[in-house]
Amino acid sequence: MRDFRFLTPETLSEALAMLGDLGEDACVMAGGTALLLGMRQRMLSPESVVSLHRLEALKAIAFDPAHGLTIGALARHSDVARSPDVQRHYPMLAEMAQRLANPQIRNRATIGGNLCYADPATDPPTCLIALDAEVTLAGPDGTRRLPMRDFSVDYFTTALEPGEILTAIHLPPPDPARTGLYRRLLRTPAEHRPVASIALTLRRDGEAVTGARVVIGAATPAPQTMTRVQAFLEGRHLSPDTATEAAALVAEEIAPLSDGRGDAAFRRRIASVNTRRILLEIGGHDWRLE
Repeated sequence: MRDFRFLTPETLSEALAMLGDLGEDACVMAGGTALLLGMRQRMLSPESVVSLHRLEALKAIAFDPAHGLTIGALARHSDVARSPDVQRHYPMLAEMAQRLANPQIRNRATIGGNLCYADPATDPPTCLIALDAEVTLAGPDGTRRLPMRDFSVDYFTTALEPGEILTAIHLPPPDPARTGLYRRLLRTPAEHRPVASIALTLRRDGEAVTGARVVIGAATPAPQTMTRVQAFLEGRHLSPDTATEAAALVAEEIAPLSDGRGDAAFRRRIASVNTRRILLEIGGHDWRLE
């Protein structure tokens, strides 16, 4: 690891000013788990590191029934998992955060750092997209807010512009009629990076599905929203036949990647099969009895 300057701004404005002055030779550090690993492996060699650890305002998690949930970018995964508001109103998010990686990572890494690093084999982006989350980005020209689905762009690539800092994640107010499940799929129980993940939320008007969100992660370069599957589910009952047809559409629509942890055919198969299982579970059918 090469020598570098370690800067610790006291405010967001100071951090933004530092990034503006330093330009492309600086990296932002949140929890530091991914950044420091990349520097040790010489994948990254910044001249300066701007640490955000003193920005206490970015560590808060706040809930308002009328406006929903706001998670500061520096909230740790363990903070999200343990938050009573998250557990009560966004149980799918709490469960995802509780199972992410391992205890050491959950107690150190931040949700904002995770989103900005954009590793495909991670959990939060997929889950947040299915929950219709948005992110706030602060930069030299002010702040902007965009849907999470537009923030995760590609393999280790986000919509962050030079000099911008992700400051918060926002979730809409909870809908009592909406339910959801998140599944992370591992090659072995000893691993902590999924080869595929599925986040699925929907509302039910009587027996009919409305507003389904089906998002596949880890199997693709960036989380992929299954738009054809969502359209297919609209207005249908969650019968075994519906689940089977939706799973077939996942297999057609997904654009999986191949790497040393699993090829495209394997990821296509497990994404399809487990989408069916999730739909059956939400619909009250036990796929294990088939």
